[in-house]
Amino acid sequence: MDERSIAGLLATLVIAALAVLGLVGFGNGYLTNTTGQYFASTIGALVVGVLTVGALIALGVGSRRWRENPYW
Repeated sequence: MDERSIAGLLATLVIAALAVLGLVGFGNGYLTNTTGQYFASTIGALVVGVLTVGALIALGVGSRRWRENPYW
């Protein structure tokens, strides 16, 4: 493996670990205590975030320039 692929693998592992920690924290903080005053706003922010990231991914995938890039 070259340095670039090792760095990519390490970055992927770090992102996955942070996602797992975030899910565990969300589960412990909100799902087990659903009567909290910030539960609805947290769910709303998560939905907006997921929709925004999904829209950006859709725009990037549909881009002709992205497909013509010699890197891919």
